[in-house]
Amino acid sequence: MSTYTSFTQLDCWQRCRAAKVWTYAFLKNVPKTEYDIHDNLKRAARSTTRNLAEGFGRHSHKENTHFCRIARGSLQEMLDDLDDIVIQEYATREASMEGVVLIKAAIKSINGYINYIARFAKAS
Repeated sequence: MSTYTSFTQLDCWQRCRAAKVWTYAFLKNVPKTEYDIHDNLKRAARSTTRNLAEGFGRHSHKENTHFCRIARGSLQEMLDDLDDIVIQEYATREASMEGVVLIKAAIKSINGYINYIARFAKAS
């Protein structure tokens, strides 16, 4: 969008990045023998920032919104993976709460960015 020159300026990208960084640190305490949950949570975290970057680079309101929705879905997937980690007792609910807060903030920010894109598209 015209006020942004790089995807790294987007609040939603920065919030997703913060959730991704937290995830990498959190996963150091999850056994790597639990490959599926370990790998999936890491891939979902990576997907959030990657999809925001790709959508931004498409220079199309419709495609940007599409990739934002994919990123938002990956954030929801991360919440489910964290719940699974708690269920399997690899971490406590309290230990996962910082991540939950970061992820929910990223979701809220993506929702705001999607609304911004829609307003910008109508104005063009």
